[in-house]
Amino acid sequence: MYPAYLEENIHLVEDKRVRRLIEVIPRLGEDEKEALLRGYHPDYIKSSMRKLKVGINKGDATPVELADLLEGNSRIDPDKIDPSSPDYNVDVLVIGCGGAGASAALLAQENGARVLIATKLRLGDANTVGAQAGTQAADRPNDSPAQHYLDTMGGGHFENIPELVEVLVKDAPSAVKWLEKLGVNWDKAPDGSMHELSGGGTSIRRLHSARDYTGLEEMRVLRDELKNRKIDYIEFAPAIERILDDKGQIAGAILLNLETEELIVVRARAIIMTTGGIGRLHIQDFPTTNHYGATADGLVLAYRAGAKLIFIDTMQYHPTGAVFPLQILGQLVTEKVRTLGAQLVNANGEQFIMPLEPRDIVTSAIIRECRERHLGLKTPHGESGVWLDAPMIDVIRGAGTIARELPAMVRQYRRFDIDITREPILVYPTLHYQNGGIKIDTEGATNVPGLFAAGECTGGVHGRNRLIGNSTLELFVFGRRAGRAAARYAKDVKRGNPTLEHVRHWQKELKHAGLAGERPLSPKILPNYARTTRGHTKLEI
Repeated sequence: MYPAYLEENIHLVEDKRVRRLIEVIPRLGEDEKEALLRGYHPDYIKSSMRKLKVGINKGDATPVELADLLEGNSRIDPDKIDPSSPDYNVDVLVIGCGGAGASAALLAQENGARVLIATKLRLGDANTVGAQAGTQAADRPNDSPAQHYLDTMGGGHFENIPELVEVLVKDAPSAVKWLEKLGVNWDKAPDGSMHELSGGGTSIRRLHSARDYTGLEEMRVLRDELKNRKIDYIEFAPAIERILDDKGQIAGAILLNLETEELIVVRARAIIMTTGGIGRLHIQDFPTTNHYGATADGLVLAYRAGAKLIFIDTMQYHPTGAVFPLQILGQLVTEKVRTLGAQLVNANGEQFIMPLEPRDIVTSAIIRECRERHLGLKTPHGESGVWLDAPMIDVIRGAGTIARELPAMVRQYRRFDIDITREPILVYPTLHYQNGGIKIDTEGATNVPGLFAAGECTGGVHGRNRLIGNSTLELFVFGRRAGRAAARYAKDVKRGNPTLEHVRHWQKELKHAGLAGERPLSPKILPNYARTTRGHTKLEI
């Protein structure tokens, strides 16, 4: 499948494998890491950010693509909707249904709440199903939550909210056991012990996986459990606005039926936001690993209702997104490939970075290799990339390791006549994760009474960079906590009269700031794609 000029370069990569087998690439010092980040990481490109002009985070910088939506006008006319005449009346409304939403719904029901799930696409369509590498948990005798805590804080440049990290690592072993009890088939050794791997930025093996289908396996089990427990859900019905009451408390939401374009009014005592990421905004025109519905809805709606956001100036670009073939541009090449022994190699066949540095460091190193050192390789469609030498895995760990540990990756490339057991993969960073989001406490509560959040739409857990396996862990730890907390809140809250006055207030604020009519309606709901002159598919912002 590779064109002749790339096949020729692959021979150079192969010729240098023996030398690279014994080569030791040292980890970078802290000063070297800082210089690399400031010089090449996309978060440090000042022209890509601007300060918000309205809302509780006024003055904070964020990518321009997200800023436009956060400052956007509501999709509803508050004078034409009666929030006191609901189509549904429940205790807890869960918006979004990936791993966090499913976990929250299950625990809210267990704690006595009447639960309704509203999801933009189908039940379980979320970034969770694309998570390949695994879920971290310190459950080995030579490991501890304290060590997991230090790794996570270090990976986030020690800017994480400590209380959230403490909860994450302490709840991790019980979350893994909970998933196994529900039916997740973790990889195990012949003696029944967990088969665990290390990852970038981690000091001990604690990554639990189900081959490279981990998120898909976790979501399979959770989706079945939701249906077994007969929890109500509405598909193809994204939330487009919040309802508050005259006390400033959450009172429900307005959904949009994507098939009929009718509005659905839901009265709820509490809402749990689990809407996931923002990858489909294609920050700085990067491709993305994210599913089709990841358009920052949760951040937009929470912000308009008065919820505080945090770390909204930092995104995670996964170092290894597919560059070739074009059909899978931006698709995730799991970090597990590097965990198993694959090396990052430039056009000269040489390693240029220790492959298990934290993700933001590896991303910056790849960008430097391509943009400054000109040691990347160009695809026939003009994309830049470096080699991820996957066949080194079988060289290091024995023949058959790739086929056994990475069946999804093998199949993904086999469709295009590329055999990753014999040939390297071309990769380049891809927009993968939002490090920041809605600010929560240890129970998933926000500063808006009755509004809870969990998963990728929240911020603070990962600081300014997330480690492998902590995203899926976050889903289950904070999804379960938010579900319990929301159910308890719903039992005790004294409800006021539902109103859309906050929308009117927001519209006045936009007008005062001179933004009325200057920003798009938000949330975005779904991305729109069009052909560019280069023949690529690109997002129209």
